[in-house]
Amino acid sequence: MDDLTKILQVTTTHDQLTGAVNTPIQLSSTFAQTDFDNLGEFDYARSGNPTRLAAENAVAVLEHATHGYLFSSGMVAISSVLMTFSAGDHIVVTMHVYGGTFRVLTDVLSRFGITHTFVDCGELADVANAILPNTKAINIETPSNPTLSVTDIAGIVAIAKAHDLLTIANNTFMSPALQKPLDLGVDIVVHSATKFLAGHSDILAGAAVTKQDDLAGQIYFIQNAVGATLGVLDSWLLLRGMKTLGVRMTQLATWLAEQPQVNAVHYPVLPTYPDYQVQLTQAENGGAVLSFDVGSIENARQLVKHLTIPIYSVSLGGVESIISYPPKMSHAELSTAEQLASGITPGLLRYSVGLESITDIIADLANAFSYLGE
Repeated sequence: MDDLTKILQVTTTHDQLTGAVNTPIQLSSTFAQTDFDNLGEFDYARSGNPTRLAAENAVAVLEHATHGYLFSSGMVAISSVLMTFSAGDHIVVTMHVYGGTFRVLTDVLSRFGITHTFVDCGELADVANAILPNTKAINIETPSNPTLSVTDIAGIVAIAKAHDLLTIANNTFMSPALQKPLDLGVDIVVHSATKFLAGHSDILAGAAVTKQDDLAGQIYFIQNAVGATLGVLDSWLLLRGMKTLGVRMTQLATWLAEQPQVNAVHYPVLPTYPDYQVQLTQAENGGAVLSFDVGSIENARQLVKHLTIPIYSVSLGGVESIISYPPKMSHAELSTAEQLASGITPGLLRYSVGLESITDIIADLANAFSYLGE
């Protein structure tokens, strides 16, 4: 079955009682029990809610997982997975990790004895060399935010299996519409579901999925114990948002690469891009997010000033185009030196392409480019 069809099927779960096409919104914090000794599937909403369960099942099916869990934000999903580790454990992490994950690793988990090593996961030998006797997992993000660095998922999985380690992959940029890391052997996939899964810039949500019962039990334990679950209305909005996932994947990179004002375009399926062939072996295409360098912070400022279509904001993956400046937004937690080491240059802008006409998007960019250098 084509993914476009599957997306519509798994997000449209008919109500068995009334036949309603859309999933019912179950606004209840508690559920009546009919048996004194045996509680039903739902008892308290922190532990489970029918609406949230429908959305969790939908995300799991799209990722080819057997277990899915939804959280109140992407960072809660990522943090909850990392909280399954214990004091003394070590994690190998991509140096191109999202700024929020960087902050949790360096400023939160380090206080509890969970250590990490940042490496360039594009260099498999470096990943293998970073493994210590107490290493428990390799955490990747591919393509990465905001430079869209590609990691060879199968290569990482092979290293992890050789050392009996878990693999965790952030699949936010590609979404299950374009890439399914579990099929390549990854153990846990996480998402900022705020982005492409929800798709309408109206909720915060996070997701974690797996095929393994033992890992599912650990993730659910943290979800239930901490209680940072996705609310009922947001679960319903996530289901609604996922219906358009398959059509929110417009590409812009080729045109940008031809513009003289652009020093570099970061997009993983440009033929000139590093690991271009790796991306095509593990994903359908490059997705709807890219970044490009216009040479300086002043050029970036001027470009944003003269654009009329994209919203200048944080986040990505919505029906509307969004342009952001990673050095001051998504990766502000990193020092200037850390940003440069990760490829985040002063002139770097990230563009999330929405559903507007691609002709209008290009015309808008062309007009804004005409002001650079004035």
